Amino acid sequence: MPTVGAEPDRIVAAARGKRSITHLVSLAFTLFLFWLMLSGYFTEFLISAGAGCAALTTMLADRMRLVDVEGHPVQLSLRTMLQYWPWLLKEIFKSALQVSWVVLHPKLPIQPTLVRFKPSQRSDLALVIHANSITLTPGTICIEAGPEEFLVHALTEAGAAGVGTQSEMDRRVARLEQAS
Repeated sequence: MPTVGAEPDRIVAAARGKRSITHLVSLAFTLFLFWLMLSGYFTEFLISAGAGCAALTTMLADRMRLVDVEGHPVQLSLRTMLQYWPWLLKEIFKSALQVSWVVLHPKLPIQPTLVRFKPSQRSDLALVIHANSITLTPGTICIEAGPEEFLVHALTEAGAAGVGTQSEMDRRVARLEQAS
């Protein structure tokens, strides 16, 4: 008979088993690049200190069982991500302009709308990417996210028309999921 606290331990052990040396090296490299980017100085001491701190942080995160495929998703295709990010930035910019126009318009033409739809993604990572992409886009926010249904609040009906099962965002995130 399993004990009450055994289930979370089993899940943590399964997630820990999914991580690989690729995840550890990638995490250390990402942390080192972040260090360099924030530092802005490239002296021998700071580069070696950054490498040491990135390695130490990676070892501690691994020991704490924080390194897994969901926390640092190196399995995503870099080519597909480089196609998705610029598209998402363009959509964020377009939505920001639309929301600015609505807010600055003298009649304030808002039409708050709730949209429910079934996302086409299956993995937890793709569902999170989709929900976060919706929330990052000004004028929309994902209120509830699950494998069976998303509930999205949109500032305008035009914004609501941009989300849904057949939306461009849904198709692009599904493509991102398939490439991983």
